[in-house]
Amino acid sequence: MKRIIMLGCFSLTTIASIAQQKEEVKDSFHLLSPVEVRAVRAGENAPFTKTNISKKDIGKSNLGQDIPFLLNQTPSVVINSDAGNGIGYTGIRIRGTDATRINVTLNGIPYNDAESQGTFFVDLPDFSSSTGSIQIQRGVGTSSNGAGAFGGSINFSTNEVNKDAYVEFNNSFGSFNTWKNTVKAGTGLINGFTTDIRLSRIKSDGFIDRATSDLSSFHFTSAYIAKKSSVRVNVFSGKEKTYQAWYGISETDLNAGNRTVNYAGTERSGDPYDNETDNYTQKHYQLFFNHLIGGRLSFNTALFLTKGKGYYEQYKDDEEYLKYGMPNPLSAGIPIVSSDMVRQLWLDNDFYGNIFSLQYKSNKTQATLGGGFTQYEGLHYGKIVWAQKGLTAIKNWYDLDAVKTDFNIYLKEQTQFAPNWNWFCDLQYRHIKYNAEGFRDNPTLAVNNQFNFFNPKIGINFNKNGWKEYLSFSIANKEPNRDDFEAGTALQPKPERLYDVEAGISRSKNNYSWSATFYYMNYKDQLVLTGKVNDVGAYTRSNIPKSYRVGIELEGSIKLNPWINAAANIALSRNKVENFTEYIDDYDNGGQKTISYTSATIAFSPAVVSGATINFLPFKNTEFSLLSKYVSKQYLDNTENKSRALNSFFVQDIRTIYTLKKKWLKEASIIAQVNNIFSRKYEPNGYTYSYFAGGETITENYYFPMAGINFMMGINIRL
Repeated sequence: MKRIIMLGCFSLTTIASIAQQKEEVKDSFHLLSPVEVRAVRAGENAPFTKTNISKKDIGKSNLGQDIPFLLNQTPSVVINSDAGNGIGYTGIRIRGTDATRINVTLNGIPYNDAESQGTFFVDLPDFSSSTGSIQIQRGVGTSSNGAGAFGGSINFSTNEVNKDAYVEFNNSFGSFNTWKNTVKAGTGLINGFTTDIRLSRIKSDGFIDRATSDLSSFHFTSAYIAKKSSVRVNVFSGKEKTYQAWYGISETDLNAGNRTVNYAGTERSGDPYDNETDNYTQKHYQLFFNHLIGGRLSFNTALFLTKGKGYYEQYKDDEEYLKYGMPNPLSAGIPIVSSDMVRQLWLDNDFYGNIFSLQYKSNKTQATLGGGFTQYEGLHYGKIVWAQKGLTAIKNWYDLDAVKTDFNIYLKEQTQFAPNWNWFCDLQYRHIKYNAEGFRDNPTLAVNNQFNFFNPKIGINFNKNGWKEYLSFSIANKEPNRDDFEAGTALQPKPERLYDVEAGISRSKNNYSWSATFYYMNYKDQLVLTGKVNDVGAYTRSNIPKSYRVGIELEGSIKLNPWINAAANIALSRNKVENFTEYIDDYDNGGQKTISYTSATIAFSPAVVSGATINFLPFKNTEFSLLSKYVSKQYLDNTENKSRALNSFFVQDIRTIYTLKKKWLKEASIIAQVNNIFSRKYEPNGYTYSYFAGGETITENYYFPMAGINFMMGINIRL
């Protein structure tokens, strides 16, 4: 099968190359577009499910909330926030899959953490203010660099060119003492050179008690654009300090109305510890080179380095010295066995590499040969920085290295083989090597694993008179993450595999558009939480032989008249784990009890997700919008137990934008947004655990509540 697919791709590319005539480069402005992201984005006729978000749409809601909240109205997306107001640690799921299964690239460069595979947008404060466009691909999507996409891909582009000089001020304020201050400036295009810079600061107290955020960032980019070549340098950084709110609140507190309680720091008697914080700085360095080779070929390459360093600090009550590898100190000759302590868990990492693509384009054929090599070097270490008694100096706790290398190469080809018909083929080979010296709770467990994946994708597209239809089939493979490997020698995880079928139809006219997408995602060995305990007593994910997601996504937009338009989407899905075994701690008899399920709904996979936006333009330069979001019931684990679930919710926001343009003023706008206008009490995220005690099963649920009615207001000035 592999040989047939590869032969088909090669043949079509060869035939098309011979048939096409040489094209000429029109001018240097071909290089003004961010060509380095073309290789990882799905083109207009690519047979994949995608949503494109423009800079204008980004700006409408860019008032300080994190990136996931700017994507809330896109299909099959569910978002959450630890602090309850969208600032600080936030999360996103696409088609029920979490951020560890969503591939994120910044200008084509991988962003997912190499070990955890998660995406921490808190490390990119106000990144949206430097973003020119975003593409979300749902499902496997096209071959990209970095982590495998099992739910979707999010591709950010910042490398746009501003032809004219400008200075811009963006200031926002709102509920929970939230402030965002941004200043941007650019030289415009001068003799082929252009430079842009941004400085930002975001602060918020958060909806949850003590869930404060203190975020700062900068973004610098400079480029030289010649007739056939361009060079660009990007340097950007984010620094965050957030008070932890990751424990959620208990079901008891939720039912009692204590929606803002925060358990972080409460191990200290009396007042909570005031520095139970996460502290992290991430710096990005990107160097791009783009070159047009004749009229058909273009070559793009980039070198990058991402440096991250930081820690989170915790107050721990009555901890034993031996637990941290320290001898019991003596006081008047008497051993001190335990003490209250403050500990820091550090991560110091470097992520660097190269990506490249060679792109061929003619009237009927587009082909890309691309790939990349990356290496991650992570140093995990811990410190005891204070103890109530017995500690005389800072003590190191653990010191463990990890190295991960990732190489991939892919060939994509799209050819018009008949009028209005396009064939697409995408073949990727990926090699991963991961070495870890040990883990904090299992320091003697060394991991040395290698994975080789072949990820093919084929599809067909029809496009005529505003009608589009497509069908595609993809195979994706994904390696386990760092936590999965900590399961122990006897419980080492297997990689996951996904078979993805996508079929879509759409219709577009001047005043309306609609689309329907059907998908079937069949998983083999998907890693899910089962309650099973690993070698060190921690809960870890286990491979499930069979599971699937099947659904339909409907979208539509209409312009009723010059002053009113609307857009809406709804996703209906069925998400099941087959032959699932739950493990429950048995406190009465020791060990764990098991319960088997033949078919149960996958955790955090709502059957219905919908969004709608109605825009009114009653006056010149004025826009009123009503934004709605509905998410049906979600289960907290894979048992489909109604007592372990998140209730459905329906939330509405309103937004007003007034824009003014003058000769001396390029643009000024006032944006006011009121979120959750009916002050609904809802929780989009949570977790659960159960145990057997006293002859019965006891379940404890924890939730992450969102804020009631709240507002943000922004004033933007561009000179």
